[in-house]
Amino acid sequence: MKKILAAVMAFFAMISIAFAAVDANTASQADLETIKGIGPAISARIVEERKKGGPFKDASDLEQRVKGVGEENIKKMMAAGLTVGGKGAPAAAAAAPKADAKADAKKEAPKADMKADAKADAKKDAPKADMKADAKADAKKDAPKADMKADAKADAKKDAPKADMKADAKADAKKDDKKADAKKDEKKADAKKDDKKADAKKDDKKDAKKDDAKK
Repeated sequence: MKKILAAVMAFFAMISIAFAAVDANTASQADLETIKGIGPAISARIVEERKKGGPFKDASDLEQRVKGVGEENIKKMMAAGLTVGGKGAPAAAAAAPKADAKADAKKEAPKADMKADAKADAKKDAPKADMKADAKADAKKDAPKADMKADAKADAKKDAPKADMKADAKADAKKDDKKADAKKDEKKADAKKDDKKADAKKDDKKDAKKDDAKK
């Protein structure tokens, strides 16, 4: 927007200066005095020098040949509408906005580059940010599972002594069963022995009766 306004202002300045332009090589003394900064003395010197040395080549030539016209004065005169051989303020006025525009463009260029770099960095970092966000979301989802596992481990530790007690109880029960079985086997063996002794006694009695009968 600033550049557009500067261009429009330069355009209007060029038009206004073109209408008010006075050429140092062709203007009369009276015409020269219409330019701001040129009085009767300087206008007379310009006319005299022009007659002596011929037309002025450019603003620098005018500055060197006419006394009282310095570098700053010639700039002001040309800005006010003075031209030398058709060359003068219009070109300078047109160049000024361009120069300003270039200067502004150079100033803005680093900012534009920084913005572009910032956008590029933001795009590069976006996937990382998404990955971090996904990782956090997954961590939140997995948190209950991790808590459940931790609770399960804690319960397992609590139940471990009970399990050991049950295992010990089973082992003791097996031992008692073995002892009971051993006692049963001993009783059965003793019963068999007693039965054998009883049978032997019976046989002895039978034999004794037989002997008595023979006598």
